[in-house]
Amino acid sequence: MTPTLIGRWQTRIFLLATVGVLASLPFYFGITGHGGSLTYFWVLFYVGLFGCVWDVVYNYLMGWMWDHDWPGILQLLAGIWEGLFLGTVLKVVGLPYIPTQRFDVGDFILHYSVVWVCLYLSAWVVMRILFPRWRFRGGEWLGPWPRSGS
Repeated sequence: MTPTLIGRWQTRIFLLATVGVLASLPFYFGITGHGGSLTYFWVLFYVGLFGCVWDVVYNYLMGWMWDHDWPGILQLLAGIWEGLFLGTVLKVVGLPYIPTQRFDVGDFILHYSVVWVCLYLSAWVVMRILFPRWRFRGGEWLGPWPRSGS
């Protein structure tokens, strides 16, 4: 089933709040990157915030696809586009809690890449194994579950 807009939002937020946070912990603890900075979690927040806006565009574009679905390669390319967009905004304009003078492009690329690959693999592999009915609900987690046999 094609994900609904609400399903895309719910899945994005769920994955960022679980997998994204877990992938960001090594950066926060200083195993890689600049440890002790909440910037990594603010980046996750902005990925989610801007991502929900991008999902509106993606949902519209899916209507033009012959099967109204978003192939995995386009999701991967969308992740690259979102990273370029967010990195440019952070470097040129800055966003609250991520000042441009403290923004490190290399650290951003590494962190964003690790998080995005983890989210991509989770959405395309782990979610389908652990939650097989997730896709049949249009990606929605919240809301009424359909009754069986109705």
